[in-house]
Amino acid sequence: MPDNTMQTFNISNVIDEKLIALDLDVRTKEEMLNRLTDLFDEQGKLNDRDAFFKDVMWREGEGQTGIGMGVAIPHGKSAGVNKTSLAIGTSKNMLAWESLDDEPVNVVILFAVTEGDSDIIHLKLMQRVAMLLAHESFIDQLHAVKTPHEMLTLLESDPEDFDD
Repeated sequence: MPDNTMQTFNISNVIDEKLIALDLDVRTKEEMLNRLTDLFDEQGKLNDRDAFFKDVMWREGEGQTGIGMGVAIPHGKSAGVNKTSLAIGTSKNMLAWESLDDEPVNVVILFAVTEGDSDIIHLKLMQRVAMLLAHESFIDQLHAVKTPHEMLTLLESDPEDFDD
């Protein structure tokens, strides 16, 4: 069993296999974000689906959330969220997305953050994911995942396990 005493934030608190959808047949950013919003809604993470989706789309208009190498990390801090969570979707199709490398994406990690959650929780969640995404080998594995269980196991990895 890994020693988590040094980790103040555990990713398994915000995601489970029911919030992971692989090989979605979506063709646009909006379709992907709608599907991931549906996952949050189905799992009881939202109290107002439409408000959350509207907040995510507003945030998308504020600046690019594509970080490059086929990955985007959109997020919404919203009164429509009742439990801070992550949902992940992969697409069979490359999706047009405003990205740092001007390339389309097919892996989307959507953050849903309650307005009541402290900025510290939000920042720890973003930092944890960013630390993983800083490793090219992690991103390669992210694109190769075949099952929700594999995705969850990958996300629970220690960032220090990846050496690029």
